[in-house]
Amino acid sequence: MPYAENEGTKIYWDERGAGQPLLLIMGLGSTSDLWYRLVPMLSAHYRTILFDNRGVGRSDAPPGPYSITTMASDAAVVMDAAGVGSAHVLGFSMGGFIAQELALDYPERVQGLILAGTACGGKESVRAAAEVLVALEARGVKTPEEGFWMMAPYVYDPSTLPTRIEEDLAASLRTSLQRKSYIAQLQGIASWAGSHSRLSRLDAPVLIIHGESDQLIPPENGRILAHVIANAKVVMIPRAGHRFMTDQPEAAGEAILSFLDNAMP
Repeated sequence: MPYAENEGTKIYWDERGAGQPLLLIMGLGSTSDLWYRLVPMLSAHYRTILFDNRGVGRSDAPPGPYSITTMASDAAVVMDAAGVGSAHVLGFSMGGFIAQELALDYPERVQGLILAGTACGGKESVRAAAEVLVALEARGVKTPEEGFWMMAPYVYDPSTLPTRIEEDLAASLRTSLQRKSYIAQLQGIASWAGSHSRLSRLDAPVLIIHGESDQLIPPENGRILAHVIANAKVVMIPRAGHRFMTDQPEAAGEAILSFLDNAMP
């Protein structure tokens, strides 16, 4: 298995397909396995690079907390290990926070930026309802399966078939999640000051994609991002919650590929 190394921490990465590089950055407590619905679509057109954030899956789990900027530097060393100078970058949820920091700290390395189900963080962002945040924090003291089902009502659209949700559960259980690592990522999110005041510096083309029924990161956050990022394209997906790639995978894939095909190389 290929690994990148960031100051002694090994980060697992893999790739599929060929063509222009596309880096995928996953969200809180999830491994790169959770990209399984989109990877076949994306890798048919792009060299798709995916990795496990520190603390999850096959990557090392050093003592936390894991700051968003540290995880952005992990993404950069994955690009180095893959021999990629610059790439399109797709960040989902917490991965969207990481993608923003990557684009701001290493602007020459980001050709196009896709911010999916994410927010700018800080006081300018719109928080989830209290019950959602309680469940998110409590997930860290549950078993992986218990935590999954605790969050399911808040991350999937009510119209999504139970069989699809169960497929996500199976993918999420392929590797174990250590409670301390989940908490270390959560601490990184809590301490992130956000990007709102810096987003006007972004030069790369930007796509903002969000599920209309997202309860974890409400869709208003996508509109806030669009307001401060000049010329950003916005796609709101109907009948889709936070995990829009499960709720509406075809619509998600089409929106992403359409943007990438038209983004500047």
